[in-house]
This record gives sequence, structure tokens and C-alpha cells, in this order.
Amino acid sequence: MSWIRSRVFLMLMMFLVNATAAASPQALKRIESDFGAAFMLPLSEFSPVHQLSRHGRELVADARMNLHDDLLTKGYYTSRVFIGTPPQEFALIVDTGSTVTYVPCSSCTHCGPHQDPRFKPDNSSSYTVIQCNTPDCKTGRCGDNRQCRYERMYAEMSTSSGILGKDQIGFGQYSRLMPQALLFGCETTETGDLYLQRADGIMGLGRGPLSLVDQLVESGEMADSFSLCYGGMEDGGGAMILGAIPPLPDMVFTPSDPTRSNYYNLPLKELRVQGIPLKVDSGVFNQKYGTVLDSGTTYAYLPPEAFDAFKEAVIQQLGLLQAVDGPDPTYHDICYAGAGTDPEELNKHFPTVDFVFDNNKMVTLAPENYLFKHTKIPGAYCLGVFKNQDPTTLLGGIVVRNMLVMYDRANQRIGFLRTNCSDLWSILPAESPTVPTPPPNNQSSPSDTPDSTASVPSNEEVGSVELTMALSTDYSAFSNQSSVFLSSMAAGLDILLSQVSLLEFWEENDQVIVRWVIAADPPEHQLSIWSAQAIVTHLQDHQVSLPQDFGTYNLRSWKFLPPSRWSWLLHHKNFNKVVIIVAFVGVILFLAATGSVVYYYIWRYKDKSPVKYTNVEQVMTDEETLLGDQL
Repeated sequence: MSWIRSRVFLMLMMFLVNATAAASPQALKRIESDFGAAFMLPLSEFSPVHQLSRHGRELVADARMNLHDDLLTKGYYTSRVFIGTPPQEFALIVDTGSTVTYVPCSSCTHCGPHQDPRFKPDNSSSYTVIQCNTPDCKTGRCGDNRQCRYERMYAEMSTSSGILGKDQIGFGQYSRLMPQALLFGCETTETGDLYLQRADGIMGLGRGPLSLVDQLVESGEMADSFSLCYGGMEDGGGAMILGAIPPLPDMVFTPSDPTRSNYYNLPLKELRVQGIPLKVDSGVFNQKYGTVLDSGTTYAYLPPEAFDAFKEAVIQQLGLLQAVDGPDPTYHDICYAGAGTDPEELNKHFPTVDFVFDNNKMVTLAPENYLFKHTKIPGAYCLGVFKNQDPTTLLGGIVVRNMLVMYDRANQRIGFLRTNCSDLWSILPAESPTVPTPPPNNQSSPSDTPDSTASVPSNEEVGSVELTMALSTDYSAFSNQSSVFLSSMAAGLDILLSQVSLLEFWEENDQVIVRWVIAADPPEHQLSIWSAQAIVTHLQDHQVSLPQDFGTYNLRSWKFLPPSRWSWLLHHKNFNKVVIIVAFVGVILFLAATGSVVYYYIWRYKDKSPVKYTNVEQVMTDEETLLGDQL
């Protein structure tokens, strides 16, 4: 919880910034700043608004990426990125308040124990160090050996510093955007919450020349837009899309002025609680840096007069709910019990909140957008909105849970649509199945490495990856724990359990040979060749840990299989249910057909007189009697 609570230091940091840099928009909670610049980023880091086409060709979006983690337990959301050749995988916090992407470097002298191994530049054939006095040295800072450096400090006093490098960065299995050579920070020192967090680093999505978004747009590979969708109070996770998507029906747009600051601001003019406007001046939300939307901040922070009015307005609507102490005595949280444990029923106990913007467009928040669960009292919830001693209004991730937020930078606007972020891929229009050219070396040599019979499909679409592995375990042990094997592989590769299927296994020379498959999920998508290659690399390098019962493993071979017309059904998580339903419908149809035939014959012969049969013995007796009479 230190990541979450450290953001409360904003009020102290704001006082410090007011004394040193009254015009600085950078001193905002999780929002970053340069070292030695009194928390100010130079104005040269403002990025121009890019058009939707460059270099004479139309841009298509697209990296569709899953989000992981949640606000309550971690205070952030992460996405997986792949850096280098071969790719090294990292979990990065998606942060619209940061402009630099960085991961811990293998040479780091003070980096925390994060969830993935540190980046090893020597293992990447495509990595280059950025030298000073070159166009790519965007920071203008010079270190040892004339290497370009970056330095960042956050308002909660955590810091990150290191050298700038450039390497291939890829975006996962649902990405049509191939890996690009992008600038990022190879971290050599980190302190504070950055040191303590489990996530590996930060994905900078703000405005600035080192931002991933700006780099992809400037290179002409992506439209100037991206979207985030955070999962709900119970679900966690979510989705991210790098690139443009068509605006969805009912999406509410409001302008966002890129000239005001490097951050994504909103022209908020009014807050309503249960439809009743707060009794504060509309200018309160436009003071200093205005209203800033920051995905890297956990909660929401209002100027003092707005917070006091908001708190009182919410409490007046709580009826019979009972006030209780917060989960942590260090903080004076505003908590109430008696609302039940189902978040979908919260609207029966807590009011709705409306954001009204300058263009009179309105976004309605559900209770989960301003409450967090009490961790010690079931059925109790606490206010996730706090007082900001600075007049800036800061809206963190809690405000946009279960809400698709489109950062349409090309049109200087931000869109909001309430939806189920855990099921976003089924809501969005399907992408055309375009997969770019695969990276080199997608087949291994048969001499001393696993044999790949995997030629890349001619249509450059990968429907599934078939893998054959040798495990140093016995047949009966594997037979009893095959489901554990699949779940361990899914967890280690950061894919869904529904994507993995066991085809067959057998015993061979005191080993168990396992043939299994990884398919896309949802099934209408395809795996990019980059993602398929990343899976193979992970298994080749033994980066997936299995329980001790399975012993060691080696990847023998793999195949990249093209999409099949029926593969989406065979690998679908509800395949068994579909088979049962089809069988049931078949039985019903058979019974209906049989009944129809029986009914037809009954109807056909129902009016005909029955045939009378005469006993043969009786006929013969009658004839003999008649003959005797004649004699």
C-alpha cells in the first residue's frame, strides 16, 4: 500500500514547488519531473499535434494489450512489453503522467527485486547506447563515457536515473504494430516507491519526445491516439490500445488543450452529487494547472473548497449506513459500512457523481469510481477522493474504472464511455487480420537447438503455436498433474489458461514427451508472429518455472500453425458446452423428425375401415356343415 499512500505527499510537494517553481505543471502526484529543474520539464518537450496520416500513407492502429494488477492491492495497472532481440519481457505501469519509459538495467547498482529479470543489453543484438550530442539525446544530459542520461523525480520523492538506449520494443500477441526501434531508459538507480514496487518500470504515455506515443507517431507507425480501459472494483485488469479506434456510440468527448501542459487536462466546470451541483464556483476546477487526468495516480484529489463540498454532499446521501474507522489508522479515511459485498449493488446505497465539462457534456460516475473497498470490514467502503492542498484537480485511475478513455490527441480531445473493461475485446470492432513481416531468425538450427518444423504461414497469420517438450519426470506423475502443467505454463507466459490445450503425452527414455498448443484468445484474433517467437524464446531460455514435480524441461520442437476455419471453436473456452448444446439440439431434432413420421402415418390411415380377418378353422367347419346338409 506504500505506492498508493505515498501519493498523499502531494500536498507537501506542492508547497515545495510553489516556493521554487510557481509556474510548474509537473508537481502532480505520480507525475514526473526532471532532476535539477525544480520539477519543471522544458517547454521544448511539448509535442506538436500529429495528423492521422504521414509519409503519404494512411495509418492503422495497433497494439491491443491486456492490463494486469489493480488499484486496491497494487495501486497501478501494468502491461507487458518486449524489449530487444530476442525479446526480454517486462511488466510496466501504464502512466499518462510520465514521458519516459524505463526498465531496470543489468548494471543497476540500486534497483529493487521486481517481478522480471533485469534488462540485459549484451543479450540483445539490436540494442544501441545513445551518445551525447546526438539527435537522439533528447534530455541533453551527459554522463560517463559520453553516454546520454535521463533523470526523473516524482512528487512522492521516488527517483529513477540511468542511460538512454534504443532497441526493438514490441507490444504483445494482439499487436498488429510490429516491434519498433524506440528510445527508453536503461535504469541504473531507483529509490522510494519505484524501488519497492513489484512492477519492473514505467511506460511513459504523456506528451514529450521520449514518450512511447510520441515516438510511434513521429515515426509514422501509429495514429496519434491511444485508449485505456481499467477493470472494475472486483475485476482488476483491463485493456490498452495504442493507436486509433473508431469512436463508439454514446462516447462523450471533451476538449483537451495540449498547449496548457504536457499532461492530459479536462475543462471541468461542475461536479454534481445525485444530480445536485456542488455549491462552489465553477472556476475552482480551473485553478493553477486545471483538471489533470493521470492514469498513474491511484485516487482523485480535489481543491480544498471542492473537496469539503463533495464530502458533505456524499455523506448526506448515505442514509442508514454507519461510519467506521478506516483500514489504516495512519490515515483518516472516510468509511461507511452496511452496503453489502456486491459492488453492483452499491448504487442502492451511494449516490452517483456527474462531471460536467465546458461543452456541457457530462460523464456519470458509478460509486466504484470514487470508492475503494475497506480491507478489514466486509460491506464497508471508503472515499477514494482526497483533499489536495494545491488548487489543482487531479483525477487518478479510480475515476475511470470500467470506463474506456480515448486519448484522441490528433483532435485534441478525450472521450469517455462506461463499459465492461474486462470484456472490452468483444465490444470493440474486430481488427482486420493484418500481421506484418516476422522478425528475423524465427527458426532455430537443428544442430544444437530445438528443431523447428515451423515455417511461418504463407499468409503471415499465426493461428496457434504447437509445442513439443521433454520433461524429466515419470509418466504417472505427469498424468496426475497435467492440469497443473498447463496452468503453470499459462502463468509463466502471461497468457490465459483458456489459450493452452494438451494434445497428447507419452513416455520415452525415462522422460515424458508432451505435445501441447497455444492459441489466440479470443479466438477471432490471431497471434502475431512476434508474439509466437517470444513464446518460443521464453521456453528455449527456460524463463518459465515449473513445480519441482515436473523436473527440468527442454523444448524439442515447435510449429507456427495458420488459422483454421474451425480452430476458433476447438480452442474456445466453452467448446465442451458448445458440443453439449449441439448434441442436445441434434437429439431434439431427431425426436421431432421421428414424431413427425409417426404422426404422418397415423393421420394417413386413421379414416380407413379396419380389415376383418376370418378364422380359417371356422370357415372350414361352416363349409363342412353346409356340405353335410346337402348330402
